[in-house]
Amino acid sequence: MMKIKKNLKYVLNIFFIVVIGWLTVRLLFRGEEFSDIVADLHLAKKSWLAVGAVCVFCYVAGESVIIKYMLRLFEVKTPFRRCLKYSFIGFFFSCITPSASGGQPAQMYYMKKDGIKIGFSTLIMLIITIAFKAVQVLLAVAFLLFNFGFIKLHVGRLWWLLLIGFILNIAYIAGLVFIFYKPLWARKMGIKLINLLTRIRILKEKNNEKYINKIKRICDNYMIGSEYIKSNVHTVINIFLITLVQRLFLLAVTWIVYKSYGLSGTGFWNIIALQTMIGVAVEMLPLPGAAGVTEGCFTYMFMGIFTAELVKPAMLLSRGLSFYLLLIMSALVTFVAHFIVMRNDKKNGLEGSQEVKKEVEKE
Repeated sequence: MMKIKKNLKYVLNIFFIVVIGWLTVRLLFRGEEFSDIVADLHLAKKSWLAVGAVCVFCYVAGESVIIKYMLRLFEVKTPFRRCLKYSFIGFFFSCITPSASGGQPAQMYYMKKDGIKIGFSTLIMLIITIAFKAVQVLLAVAFLLFNFGFIKLHVGRLWWLLLIGFILNIAYIAGLVFIFYKPLWARKMGIKLINLLTRIRILKEKNNEKYINKIKRICDNYMIGSEYIKSNVHTVINIFLITLVQRLFLLAVTWIVYKSYGLSGTGFWNIIALQTMIGVAVEMLPLPGAAGVTEGCFTYMFMGIFTAELVKPAMLLSRGLSFYLLLIMSALVTFVAHFIVMRNDKKNGLEGSQEVKKEVEKE
């Protein structure tokens, strides 16, 4: 029953993304003929768009490089194609769950199915999360410091959304740092919060122990992660650099769309700066794939760069490459991987699969 509910939730999230995407397009293009929209899309050079698709693949492969790199440090031999599978699975579940919350548990599940210890996968996912968030915020801060005038001009009335995004991201990173350096304090505070929420009946009393155990496990995992980072500074720096390059591959998609229309006048780093601001503003919002709000931000911020005539088709191409293409590729890989797992479970019995799920849920 629980499995049916979980699968139904994923289906509903995908449906939500499709509906919101469709409504967004209808809203942005109301009063325009479909043939005109298609004609504007065809103005973009296909060769540049192919480069954009390659960049999206490189973005996924960037995380695979980190997974492979860390597994090698743990003396776990895993083919790169398998690491690529974990990345695609993670991106698929991140795309269809609010605040990208479902990606890493799914990755840990499939890693465990391939014989990788939960302890290793937990640490890998933890460091990837920290590096990804930190790189995003540091990039945004750097752009604000060195390119404030340009950003202010194009962000305009959306400063409030950007501010909320910064607050959410910084609060998230501050929470990670706090757990890292004061895990026992974090555990005590977490338990007190759970008990308080139970007393005021926001949480059900029957789930109190489950949430407390989860708080304890999270703090224990972060304590292990903290010790690893302190003892492997060089490794963590390398992961941050790989993450920076990985992030730039996806951010560059908008610049590639810009070049596909033969436009000039706005530099690579200016476009990267605006796309970074959109990422900061929307990625922590509790919406699957930040659908709707991302398209709206793009249309508003890039209006003066792509011009009123091309900004909407540019948004479709940029979002199509960086999100919907990624979603489709990830879905295909995930469905194939899941089919193989189901087939193997049928051969070997379901007990092993259920044990894996329980072990991942504990983490």
